[in-house]
Amino acid sequence: MPWIGIYIACASLLCILAMVADLLHGLRNRKMWFPCKYFTLNAASLTVIAVAIKLPMDLSNLMPGSIDQDAKFGSLWFMCIIMANLLPSLASMDSKELVANIIALGVLVITLVVNICIQINTGILLYTEHDADIFVDSNYTYTRESFTVSVFYAGTSVVPLLMLLIIYGCSSLAILKSKEILESKYQAAHQTALKDQFLQQPGRLLTVEKLKKYVSNYWIMAGTGSPQFMTACSVTTSASGVICASSCGLLISLMIVDFEYLGDHNSDYKWSTSVIFIIQVIGGIVGTIAPVTRCFAALSFKLSVKWIWKQVKAVFSASSIVLGQNPEQLANNKDLRRYVLQLQDDIEFADRTLKGMLKSVNRLVQKAEQHKPNNLMKLLAESRCFEGVEKFDNRHVPPLHSEEYLNCWSLPLVTLTSIAMSLSNIHKNKVDCLVSGVSEGLVYVKLVEETLNATNDHVNIQKAAKNLWVEVEIYHKWLGNKLQKPQVNTAGQILEWLRDTAKSIVIKVESTDTGGQNANCKCKSISATSMYRISETILLSYHTNIEELSQKELFVQLSIMIADILAACLTNLPQVIAMKCHTSAIEKRAASVQAAAQLLGETTHIINALQQRELPSLNPDELAFIDKWRAYLIDPFR
Repeated sequence: MPWIGIYIACASLLCILAMVADLLHGLRNRKMWFPCKYFTLNAASLTVIAVAIKLPMDLSNLMPGSIDQDAKFGSLWFMCIIMANLLPSLASMDSKELVANIIALGVLVITLVVNICIQINTGILLYTEHDADIFVDSNYTYTRESFTVSVFYAGTSVVPLLMLLIIYGCSSLAILKSKEILESKYQAAHQTALKDQFLQQPGRLLTVEKLKKYVSNYWIMAGTGSPQFMTACSVTTSASGVICASSCGLLISLMIVDFEYLGDHNSDYKWSTSVIFIIQVIGGIVGTIAPVTRCFAALSFKLSVKWIWKQVKAVFSASSIVLGQNPEQLANNKDLRRYVLQLQDDIEFADRTLKGMLKSVNRLVQKAEQHKPNNLMKLLAESRCFEGVEKFDNRHVPPLHSEEYLNCWSLPLVTLTSIAMSLSNIHKNKVDCLVSGVSEGLVYVKLVEETLNATNDHVNIQKAAKNLWVEVEIYHKWLGNKLQKPQVNTAGQILEWLRDTAKSIVIKVESTDTGGQNANCKCKSISATSMYRISETILLSYHTNIEELSQKELFVQLSIMIADILAACLTNLPQVIAMKCHTSAIEKRAASVQAAAQLLGETTHIINALQQRELPSLNPDELAFIDKWRAYLIDPFR
């Protein structure tokens, strides 16, 4: 039984750690309404909670010691604190999840309440060693004093639990309606943002400053339109905060009163009840810095009525400064207010809160800027134009088979890098620098492809490139072949070896997989076809003087082509960032905008470096496809 008690203590500790993680997350992101990110209502958390409150669920084991009983009642108040912490997480669920989790929680709470009532009836709830002589025929006769104490303890725990369950039900209904209102307002603000943005100016990239403004707009929309934010600022959250504070007060009082009896454990659980009680008291204290703060946040939000704001505004209207802001800042805030989403339009959104949101997104972007991809930046510096996009594949190279594969951004990059790595006379540091740059670049190339090239025709090619890059980067092999062969020395011999190897792989794959159903064979065929075409293209470009081509010269040409392809692909980053700002799922908008801000910070230097380049006269949608680039570069007047 003591080990079961330790099991209960560990479950309580897991709940506490999750609550602490949410506290730290809220403080780190300066979200003093403490959103539920780690401690949320779901099947896993309900299972852990059910274990943590096992003591009051126990109908058979007597708890005669003072600490035994304290641990039992402490678990009830700990449950109240847990429920108060979990309340905002309801807003992060869709309708089906919300209904399922509310039903599961309701079953757990009602079972707990019924068990307490049964224990009051049977006399187990406050049984002590002094009551042993009162048992007659296994039925317990209450004294007036013990009955009063039982009702008091049960009332201070059961009533708050039932109240919290009612609050959960009311909050669920309010959340469903609030989401509808917020969704309607978000769509209107989204249309405003689309009108304000100029994502693809003719022949120019969107500037970093405009991108920052665009991300800030959606950051405000996601922040103020967050269902968790609205739930945290609701009246029901205030009520749960009051219940949580009361439960914590009772838990601490019980600890103070019975501190001298910490060793008084006479149940079958023995010393483990002391461990459970101490952990749950600590959890009660920790789990109360969030619901109480939400309560004050909700009250301050509700008290910030329009009348009060108008009075403050009138006092400072004579000067050009309001709350320490200059007219330019005020105009900016007025523009940003178009993206503030509120359930009630008659409540003025505080400038201080708006300013805090802008600081938050700017801080995130600036922090991400410190993690810029240095190797990728060095590689991009070798590109002067986009000629490599056209040169890497000659359309006059005869096809190996009837089926022609489309091009994607990542596959030629991996193939060209494989050729560069096969050059044995190039210094290792130069090769490693190239590989590092390509590795950093492929992270963003994949984002471009997943966001803008997610068509059925391109998915297989992108998958082939992904699998091939793992083999090339980690094992220095290309489709099972070592990239450096001692018997081939000149650049021409290396290219011919790669071309012939690729050709033989394609022929072998086609002969063994006639139906074309094997996914692995398909990837091999795609990768080998790319190598055949690119190596043959380079051989044709030098034709008569191929023997005079040095490995050093070939490495330089390969590096430039790789840099050109990367530069062309990464001109789509502004569009990717803009698309990441918006998502249809209301529960995922905050995370999506955060990812966009992170990406903007990491790629700020890349976007600035590509800013002065002339882009092809293509539609923004066409710029995402390498074949469209190639067609334009081959024939600009088509």
